Amino acid sequence: MPDDPIRAADTRGWLAKADRDLKAAAHELTAVSPFTADAVFHAQQAAEKAMKGFLAWHDMPLRKTHDLAEIGQQCAGIDSSLESLLMRAASLTQYAWKFRYPGESQEPSVEEAEQAIALAREVYQAIVLRLPPEADVA
Repeated sequence: MPDDPIRAADTRGWLAKADRDLKAAAHELTAVSPFTADAVFHAQQAAEKAMKGFLAWHDMPLRKTHDLAEIGQQCAGIDSSLESLLMRAASLTQYAWKFRYPGESQEPSVEEAEQAIALAREVYQAIVLRLPPEADVA
């Protein structure tokens, strides 16, 4: 892809937000009584933002959706090697809403939260590996 400083900045913005969500998710588990519902929410957000950063780099339109299956299909349409991982990551979609409102009787376990964070981190790293250095937030 030709150099496009605006696209690179947009992509870095998405990845920076994803990285911050990963850090927030991990931090939520350090509380004396871990905030597991918040941790899984941030895991979902990290995966979503990483995927949207990938789409932004490739000049793909972004819909306002939290559906990781839909976003993942768009990403896999660009790079089919992401398909298996992003299909697994679609399971994180539920965390965009499941524990955000009253009524859910049981919060996720620490183990469930750790698994969600690990999956989101895997998505983030896979996306970063497929982008050029000018799109990286590091």
